[in-house]
This record gives sequence, structure tokens and C-alpha cells, in this order.
Amino acid sequence: MKSTWTSRFTSFLFILPYLAAFGMFLLFPILYGVVISLQDFELLSDAHPFVGLRNYITIFTPGTHENSIFFRGLWTTFQFVLYSVPLLIVAGLGMAMLVNALPAKLRGLFRTFYFLPYALSASVMAVIWLMMFDTNAGFINSLLQKLELTGIPWLTATPWVWLALVLTTLWWTIGFNMIIFVNALNEVPEDYYEAAAIDGAGAWNRFMSITLPTIRPVMLFVMITSTIASFNIYAQPFLLTRGGPGDTTKVLLINVLDQAFVRKDIGSASAMAILMALLIMMVSIVQFRLTNRKEKV
Repeated sequence: MKSTWTSRFTSFLFILPYLAAFGMFLLFPILYGVVISLQDFELLSDAHPFVGLRNYITIFTPGTHENSIFFRGLWTTFQFVLYSVPLLIVAGLGMAMLVNALPAKLRGLFRTFYFLPYALSASVMAVIWLMMFDTNAGFINSLLQKLELTGIPWLTATPWVWLALVLTTLWWTIGFNMIIFVNALNEVPEDYYEAAAIDGAGAWNRFMSITLPTIRPVMLFVMITSTIASFNIYAQPFLLTRGGPGDTTKVLLINVLDQAFVRKDIGSASAMAILMALLIMMVSIVQFRLTNRKEKV
């Protein structure tokens, strides 16, 4: 009995640093954010009276400023999710398959090469792509002019601005999904492919009948994490377009931070952030349920 308790205590000591970090940097901020969302918490005021659900009610009241910026920002964010998530999944899987098709000596080099952009900071990413997409002096438009083609207003007009943001996001983050898919593909038994080849199955049939079913749990993970990351988009539109043209790319997180630090209304901004977190949880649960249902069928 003593040995069992000693073993459990030792195990607890190993996870204690993680639990401390989890409580300090995730659990406490979430709980404190919920508390703030129930208060009239103005940044420049010392008094923070309890107002209950008033901040949430205001967000759902038509005609209010909070209602306007929340649902307009939510729609803009939802657009980005629709544009980016399918490409993040398909391109990530495609790049993983291409890397796996390379000779063994080159795989490590290309994995590193494709993953490098993911290690860059948001500011570095923005500087690179501003130089690429600048309407007057950007690399892409300069190349188009040399080909005697008309330059494209990448960051100042729709739909080009969405294309620019999605391409930037793909370049910046696709390496993470690629590494996840590479590891998943390496776990697919080669015996399956050999047996299918003997039966005369082509490459497409092997992909649909062996590869996809085997890596389905990993694909679910990538889909959920990509969706969460896309809902939390901030750096790309803030640094590249400042939410423009107009409010076309002003996503929800930009509006939440404006509400908090421009209008100094931390309580309302916290309520928006809590609602956004709940929405992301609901979308993730729906994705998980639908995917599991298809797998069982």
C-alpha cells in the first residue's frame, strides 16, 4: 500500500508543473474573464460594479454598438474559416504525401524547409507578405508589370484581399499540418498498400480505401485545430490590412480588442470573448460528432 501511494505521489510531482502552468495561464484567466464579463468594467475607472448578464444582453440587442461589431466581426471571421480551413487540410495532406514520396535522404530537408515559416513571428510574416502584396512596389505586382499585365490591388480591394490573407495563412501555418500528416502517413502499414497493389488497385483507390480511413482520427484532429486557429485569426488582417478595405476583413478579435482598449470597455469585450470561446467549442463538438458518425457508418 505504501509503495502504491509513493508511486502516485511521484507521478503527481511529474505533472505538478503542468498543472501549475495550466491553472496560472489558462484556467485562472478564463475564470477571471467570466467574472469581468459580469461587471461594468471600464479600464479607466476604479469602480467595477456587478451588472449580471447586462453585457451579454447588450450584445444580443439589435441597434447597439456591441451588437453591430460582434456579429459583423463574427461573420467576417466565419468567412475566413470557410475559405481557409479546407485548404489548410487539403494542402497539408498533399504536401505530406509529396514529402513522403521523396527519397529518404531528402525527406528531412524538405520537412524542415516547409516547416520553417511556422516558426516565424507574426511581425516577420507580415513584413514578408507586405513586400509581396504591396500594390505599387510589391514583388508580385512588379512581376506582373514586367509581363505587361495589370497590377492587382491585393490588400485594398475584394476579393483579392481575401485571397491574400488565405495565401499568407497557408504559407505561414501549413507546415504544422504537414508534419502532423507526415507522422500519420508513416503509421499506415505498408502491407495494406502491397496487398491492394496485388489486387490491382490504382493509386487513387489505395488513397481512398486505405490512406484516408487509416488517418481519419488525425484528420479530425487537424480539422478541429485548424478551425480553432482560423476562428482566432488576428495577426494577418491586423498587420496586413488593418481590417480594410473598410471593415471587410475586420475580424471578431480585432473588434474585441478595439472594444477593450479603444472604447475602454473591458466588461463588454470579455463577454464577447466568452461568447466566441463558447461558439468555437460548439463548432468543434459538431465537427467531432459528425466525423465520428461518418466513421461508424
